[in-house]
Amino acid sequence: MLVTLKEILSIAETKKIAVGSFNTPNLASLRAIIGAAEALCQPVILMHAQVHEEMGLCTMEEVAPIMLAAAKKTSVPVCVHLDHGTDVEYIRRGLTLGFTGVMFDGSALPTEENFEKTKEVVRMAAETGASVEAEIGSMGSREGGNAADMEHPESIYTDPVMAKQFVEETGIDALACAFGTVHGLYVKEPKLDFDRLSEIDALVSVPLVMHGGSGVSEEDYRRVIARGIAKINYYTYMAKAGAEAINGKTFTQYHDIVRAATEAMQQNVAAAIRVFSGL
Repeated sequence: MLVTLKEILSIAETKKIAVGSFNTPNLASLRAIIGAAEALCQPVILMHAQVHEEMGLCTMEEVAPIMLAAAKKTSVPVCVHLDHGTDVEYIRRGLTLGFTGVMFDGSALPTEENFEKTKEVVRMAAETGASVEAEIGSMGSREGGNAADMEHPESIYTDPVMAKQFVEETGIDALACAFGTVHGLYVKEPKLDFDRLSEIDALVSVPLVMHGGSGVSEEDYRRVIARGIAKINYYTYMAKAGAEAINGKTFTQYHDIVRAATEAMQQNVAAAIRVFSGL
């Protein structure tokens, strides 16, 4: 069933779990995610990121109707979410298409501009009933690359006091916060600032979101969920599992490649959901 981001995060908070949020740049990914969620009877979030278009994977107009149709037919709660929208007009298009959650990423903007544009997105989303996630702080590299090996990563971590002000002034439904994770493949084990996350959780009134979720240890997943993380964005290692399933193998027909990659991605997604939901 199709639900909003706010509704699905309410489920996560009630159950004291995190909902997995997975990028769906193609039909194989979509089927892998839905297949895993239904098999485990767990809620899930399908995401389209603005960067998918920059990577030449798919356009929002192509994939949104497929994501929404799949969500409406599922036996579990599904949110269809627009991830890392850096352009307000791009997010407006997504809301028109029917996304039930949108993320405005103004983390690269000056603080005042991030506040103002986030408020604008919240006003827009209210017109369609969609929920809004926004970010203060930065996760470094964007999806599809390698995780940044920053010399002083704490310089861009989310400030707890600023996070409280951001949530209160903008009226967002979920906060993406930076506390040691980054997007992409990790070149070394991430070192998460759990104390910072606990402080943010104590100060803000909305569910927290962890980006750069792939590659984090099971123990660290449990620790961040206990500190308020209700949504975990996960894609890189799912995509890696699909690639590894076909790497070095010979196929005579393309659909066999798709099937093998889809099965591997579904297994990887299922393993992630089990950890996020404590199964």
